[in-house]
Amino acid sequence: MSTRVLTPPRVRVLAALGERHDEILTPAALDFVGRLTAAFGERRRDLLTERRRQTLRLADGAPLDFPLVTSAVRADDSWRVAPPAPGLTDRRVEITGPPDRRMTINALNSGAKVWMADFEDATAPTWDNVIDGQLNLRDATEWRIDFAAPGGKECRLADHDRLATLVVRPRGWHLDEAHLECGGRPVPASLVDFGLYFFHCAQRQIDAGRGPYFSLPKLENRYEARLWNDIFVAAQEMLGIPRGTIRATVLIETITAAVEMEEILYELREHSSGLNAGRWDYLFSLIKTFGHRTDFLLPDRARVTMTAPFMRAYTELLVRTCHRRGAHAIGGMAAQVPGTDPAAHQAALATVRLDKEREAEDGFDGSWVAHPSLVPVCRAAFDAVLGARPHQLDRTRDEVAVTAADLLSVRRTSGPPTPDGVRTNIAVALRYFDAWLRGQGAVALDGLMEDAATAEIARVQIWQWLRHRVIDRESVLRLLDDELAALGAAFPWAALDEVRRLFERTALADALPPFFTSDAYARHLAPGRAAGRGTHTG
Repeated sequence: MSTRVLTPPRVRVLAALGERHDEILTPAALDFVGRLTAAFGERRRDLLTERRRQTLRLADGAPLDFPLVTSAVRADDSWRVAPPAPGLTDRRVEITGPPDRRMTINALNSGAKVWMADFEDATAPTWDNVIDGQLNLRDATEWRIDFAAPGGKECRLADHDRLATLVVRPRGWHLDEAHLECGGRPVPASLVDFGLYFFHCAQRQIDAGRGPYFSLPKLENRYEARLWNDIFVAAQEMLGIPRGTIRATVLIETITAAVEMEEILYELREHSSGLNAGRWDYLFSLIKTFGHRTDFLLPDRARVTMTAPFMRAYTELLVRTCHRRGAHAIGGMAAQVPGTDPAAHQAALATVRLDKEREAEDGFDGSWVAHPSLVPVCRAAFDAVLGARPHQLDRTRDEVAVTAADLLSVRRTSGPPTPDGVRTNIAVALRYFDAWLRGQGAVALDGLMEDAATAEIARVQIWQWLRHRVIDRESVLRLLDDELAALGAAFPWAALDEVRRLFERTALADALPPFFTSDAYARHLAPGRAAGRGTHTG
């Protein structure tokens, strides 16, 4: 398929430019984003339409299984993904967080092998957050980033060979960037995050001995992976970068992607660097897809651990699939943050240690943490299994046999919520919504670093419990009032009315909105659509 656009469409910027924003939003960079949008925007819209159709089919009782039409791909033992790229051979510990200036320095200096700069769940997509994040990444690749911490301490990057490899997670296909307009439509947020970073930093990363690496969130099927692969091919061609230089890790965080793991690797095989497990988003996807069924009624989210049978099936299948195809398998998130109570802190570290030891023993090649203090814990767990080896791709886990029924065997873990679980979900959702609306996407709550995935699972569990009448609406409304009052007492500046309305729309409505972020962005963070708002064009 040709991706050439003879007359690139103009991209309008519907926001005032902040300090140094013109360094990112150059005419050439906007032209590049415009070309990608013109070439792939319609396909992206079609795939989102197909997502909605698939949701309706599954809600109507259509079975979910490994696709029969791609059985030849799964049966073919000959194909493999691309070999590990420079800086991605050893991934035993990875850290993730938003690309703000302080996190950029701390994450790259953390001792982790990889830093995933997250424009998706850990970033509230205000205009400044999006463009300042791009500036921070470019400054880091140019070795000119610093930060003055409270108290005047200067933070700078360590020596090059001690830095984590940078991986960028763009926003998902479902999100728009309403501050950029192309052909009368908002530009897909994924193409903004990918395109601006790739345009400004790809060659710089190659010159530094690494490459442009990405993490792809919330894919639902092989067609969405194929779209990304075609975008990678086109982007490399446009900038004269050799085909296959890009590498991408896909987060398997939807139930529909779980039955197409091999197909997703196959579609991205020349650009693939593996698959990653995502706990909260995976549970969120299960409830969105099957939450109307009583056999998918889940208890408090804290009780649904990675050792639950259906979660074990998911992670075992991920390791087997990846290693069969020469791809890295990366484990789930440890979200604990340091506390002031020594006993609680040691208990949290013990929990993380057990989790990472289980992943390493299961065959994962590395795992995620959300805070630099957890890097040594994760590294020690994988060091004990890997030793001097960079990975354990040789553990093909041929003994693993997982069916679609295993992935859906939620009944063995199902159960009603506890009163504390209901209150906690309401409190966490409200506190996160408030932070997100104020522009903060990664929030420390009750000893955990929470992001949008946490708020999503919290609010859809409330919706599911109400739907199946295991809790009553009056009790939820009383708890909502109590927790809003507590939020207002702790944070007098909180926009309580906006937070309440967001919770009511996304957790208490009869029909479940697919994402709270889409609703909140359109109502609170997107610019006005009046004519004449554009301040810059490309």
